[in-house]
Amino acid sequence: MSAKCDHHGSKKKKQLRQLFGCLTIFIIAVLFIILLVWLILRPTKPVFTLQDATVYQFNVTQPNFLSSTLQITVASRNPNDKIGIYYDKLDIYASYRNQQITLPTVLPQTYQGHKDVNVWSPYVYGNTIPIAPFLAVSLDQEQKAGMVLIYIKIDGKLRWKVGTWISGHYHVNVNCPAYLTFGSKFNGVSVGPAAVKYQIGRDCHTDV
Repeated sequence: MSAKCDHHGSKKKKQLRQLFGCLTIFIIAVLFIILLVWLILRPTKPVFTLQDATVYQFNVTQPNFLSSTLQITVASRNPNDKIGIYYDKLDIYASYRNQQITLPTVLPQTYQGHKDVNVWSPYVYGNTIPIAPFLAVSLDQEQKAGMVLIYIKIDGKLRWKVGTWISGHYHVNVNCPAYLTFGSKFNGVSVGPAAVKYQIGRDCHTDV
């Protein structure tokens, strides 16, 4: 009786090992196929373009505060033929010399199909944002000189879609230079009593 039980237990363990081995091989095969498809398709990061910026307010006040209101038009193009992109989280804001000068505005979540283009026109605000004293001096000098360089930045997460397979999250960081001109160098267009629109049309630097 004991010998039969031992034989039965040994047979069951062997079947479990075979089942586990087959399952492992299946998982490895699936992962290999996904990796192979991924390498063949080689997803290209999206192309972001800063189209224009409308400035409603951009004032430095004492002691060292900056108040700004801007409307930004930014476009994203998916250059891939067979890969879609899910934009799960995108925050857009303005910065000056690596200091954030507006609160982040959340862009709506969206799916971008093959070769598709999405355009957003959000507002970004910053009311009496404290800035470093040397930045206040620099900003005042640049305004008097007629040109201020700010950066419109987008920070968020995206996922790639290949067929029915969807990847995990990838961090995306977008950096768009925007020149604001004043005085004799002014090249904007007045679109209201206190609003100036700057046509930019420049591709941004994108890291994924």
